[in-house]
Amino acid sequence: MSALRDHRHELGGVAIGSGTPIVVATIEGLGRPEVRTGDVDPPHSDGVWLGADYYAGRTVRINAGIRTPGDQAAALDVLDQLQHVHDDPRLRLTGGATTELRLKLPGRDVRVLNGRLRRLDADLSSLVYGWIPLDLEFFAADPYFYSDDPQQITMPLNMVSDGGFTAPVVPPVIVNPGPDANRRPGWITVDGAVPAWPVLRINGPCVNPSVSHVQTGRSLQLNTTVDAGDWIEVDTRPTWRSVLRRGGGHVNLTPSSRIDTFNLPPGRSELRWQATDPTNKAQLTVSWRAAWATLAREQQ
Repeated sequence: MSALRDHRHELGGVAIGSGTPIVVATIEGLGRPEVRTGDVDPPHSDGVWLGADYYAGRTVRINAGIRTPGDQAAALDVLDQLQHVHDDPRLRLTGGATTELRLKLPGRDVRVLNGRLRRLDADLSSLVYGWIPLDLEFFAADPYFYSDDPQQITMPLNMVSDGGFTAPVVPPVIVNPGPDANRRPGWITVDGAVPAWPVLRINGPCVNPSVSHVQTGRSLQLNTTVDAGDWIEVDTRPTWRSVLRRGGGHVNLTPSSRIDTFNLPPGRSELRWQATDPTNKAQLTVSWRAAWATLAREQQ
């Protein structure tokens, strides 16, 4: 990923905006996303019963133009780059696959939307001047703005608290976690203002692994074996939501496991995981991106 300065953005790896041949006039769709309502008209009564409101995806409209004064060939080359943003079959033909729209606005760190380029209209009537007006639409699969940099933690299986017993043991025995217990593996700090959706990779060897979030009580359980050198990845992100083994094989969670509710709340909390592993070499890697519902500052 390239570094971005104010008003310079990136669409599917193509730089647009300040300091590029693609001049951006306006960007729309960064406010409140559209809402899917559950409103119901009550029979034989005035008014309406207000149901649950769900945020839909976010459509970002970009009014721009390619400017390469006097160089028609260069303008067409830039247009070719944009046309290839959505041309990769790995993106276009894979359900759930997304590309990124990276935005850099004044006073904000880079924010990322995950989706696809749905519209690219180019007007070639002024090509002779090296000018091609563009009408772009990027559809984000969910309404949230994400951090440009992922957060990650790797946790061994043998998570034990600090403290313990020191010989000789003399009754009465008082058990406590010790002053540094909150530094044990599993404590995480999630940036952002809304819950983050993690990707959990369980590296074998282990049997019947499970991952729990202590504060919410939510857990994910797999009744399967992960061999040495193999891994299973549980992707809770709304745009993907899958449980895949290395090589692409699908794995089922237990019926009580809810992948659609397993998220990480902002702030400090604890993850725990357990499995059967006689070698004590299994590991869990948890990756996530901080998320915001608005273009808030980083510290909020």
